[in-house]
Amino acid sequence: MKFAHIADCHIGGWAEPKMKQLTMDAFSRAIDTCISEKVDFVLIAGDLFNTAIPQIELIRDTVSALKKLKDNSIKCYTIAGSHDFSPSGKTMLEVLEKAGLTHDVFRVENNKLMFTMHGNAKIAGMLGRKGGLEKEDYREIETSHLGKEMGYKIFMFHSALDELKPAGMEEMDSMPCSMLPDGFDYYAGGHVHALLEKKHGSGVITFPSALFPNNFKELEEQGHGGFFIVDENGYKRVEINMKDVAALRFDAGKKTAMQLQDEIMEKVSALDANDKIVLLRLNGALASGKPSDINFKGIFEKLGNAYFVMKNTSGLSSIEMKEPAAEAKKDAEDIIKEQRSESPLFEKEEEAVRALLSALNIEKAEGEKAADFERRVVAEASSALGIPL
Repeated sequence: MKFAHIADCHIGGWAEPKMKQLTMDAFSRAIDTCISEKVDFVLIAGDLFNTAIPQIELIRDTVSALKKLKDNSIKCYTIAGSHDFSPSGKTMLEVLEKAGLTHDVFRVENNKLMFTMHGNAKIAGMLGRKGGLEKEDYREIETSHLGKEMGYKIFMFHSALDELKPAGMEEMDSMPCSMLPDGFDYYAGGHVHALLEKKHGSGVITFPSALFPNNFKELEEQGHGGFFIVDENGYKRVEINMKDVAALRFDAGKKTAMQLQDEIMEKVSALDANDKIVLLRLNGALASGKPSDINFKGIFEKLGNAYFVMKNTSGLSSIEMKEPAAEAKKDAEDIIKEQRSESPLFEKEEEAVRALLSALNIEKAEGEKAADFERRVVAEASSALGIPL
């Protein structure tokens, strides 16, 4: 028996047309590789698409790729991920299944999760929901009977696990490995865009990472994506390298905007950028000038033979920008004192206002979902005001 474990394709995830096309091309290449490797079946552990209802062009190209599997008598088993999932149940995955291109293994009968059979393999799966809400499914749906059945068993899931959270993803909603059903040989994970593995009972939990990097940070750190091919000898990762990535970092510390611009221009002029994805990350505080003084248009033109160029200036600031911020803080303090009530609504009103301002100023952590971030802000604000949620 030989099968492929793919996860987090996020077809349609990039807004830029050229990057969106690369994501689609990565999926097509993965399917072609599965065919050439003569796998018996393919698992897609959630987030095939980046949204429940993707663009028609993406649907067309995805159907074309999946049809190649069907034409080669290779079945494709899926579960919905947090991006595929729709509370209404009306997702493109349902359409693909109706067309006979995929088979959803999230099957529940009489509140019991059921197996889908493929030869000697038994496959079951739990879908992923937005905000980690699938944990309620794990609590409510009966799974204990699955571990008692004999045979080679595969469990597909789309959730982060407490014991397998990479650095930088601490705020990601997760659940303990103990919530996974026992007694499976292979646990095919999705949702976490990182290469991860862990023994679980007599089996192994794996995450193959995203099939194609889904943002600037993933491109910078991973360069490319991939998937697993599993057989009796274990599993191996197949790399899907669509374009070479050249990641350049620049420190603005003690430099003027023009000095930093000259440094960037010098490095990109010496770079062989032909058909590469070029990433420019700028950090630090400029000694003078503002980030907007840097001629990024000219820099991008210098990289005209690159496949695509992206910059990240979220960590770039300047002393000129910081000084007004300090003044704004002073003004805020003055406003708090000026507006102080003679009859405060509650004890320590000034301290509560400062705490509320601090709560509303927290930043979103890497890997943290928007819904989780919003809940954290609300919790901090409620705590600052002494109001129970």
